[in-house]
Amino acid sequence: MGLPDTKKNVKGRLTVNPDGLTFTTKSSSSSVQSRSIVAVSAGNQRVELWGMKGRLLRMAIPDGGGIAAAGVMHHRVDMLTVEFNDSRGGYHGAVFYLPANEAERALQSFAEMPRVRREAVKAVCQGGAVKPGSVLVSAPAWDQVQVPAAYRTLVYEHLVDRLGRVEGIGHVYRDGEIDAQSGCPQYTVDISIAGFNEGSQVKRAVMGPVGMFVGTTQMRFEATFTDASGRLNVHEQVKATVRGESESTNVADSVAKTIAKHYAAAKKELEKASANGRNGSVYSR
Repeated sequence: MGLPDTKKNVKGRLTVNPDGLTFTTKSSSSSVQSRSIVAVSAGNQRVELWGMKGRLLRMAIPDGGGIAAAGVMHHRVDMLTVEFNDSRGGYHGAVFYLPANEAERALQSFAEMPRVRREAVKAVCQGGAVKPGSVLVSAPAWDQVQVPAAYRTLVYEHLVDRLGRVEGIGHVYRDGEIDAQSGCPQYTVDISIAGFNEGSQVKRAVMGPVGMFVGTTQMRFEATFTDASGRLNVHEQVKATVRGESESTNVADSVAKTIAKHYAAAKKELEKASANGRNGSVYSR
């Protein structure tokens, strides 16, 4: 996920060399040059063999055998996270799922590549013309919480995707993409990670119904919605939890979906207030 011109959740071949990386699928090919890469991270998790097919297979085992099978029907999957800037300066995070031990090997290939330092660019649009219906999604702040790069990156990519589906939204600006000449964002979404607990899909599956409460994966966010006029300033606390046999990384889309719903509600309330009075404002309680 996170590569321009490439669909999410597709299989392909990842090639890494001093010039950057290329991900090739049956229908597309995306490349990221080394001078655009700002960070590379490796991690791993244990997931069920054969995904949903494996889960259905376990469900078909009688007399509680499916729960016992969950203890062995799993394998390690590596996650390689590559953060980079696109041609317009917009932040992206691509997460690749690799066979066990492959992420560390790929990480070594990036070791000699130069890194680009990201700079704050919000001031670029001070006083610029506002592009109606547009929203800027700032990169998540995680300084106070230890959270794997894959999780915060997936949250960001899912949030960009979810906000793009909100009714009335025009362009969704990525962090770093602002260009005063082409228009400034009307709204801004800032998010910071307030808490993270990485559970275990295997533990949840092995423990059956108890897995709804044990081994859960949890994320807590502070989300702030503002607009260029200063009339919108809403602060929300957002929580998401993965229970049962779902993969732990699914928590990212759950967080993004909730934030997008809160944003849509805040935007609608501001528009309603503006329709009832020119000075209508919406502030957090």
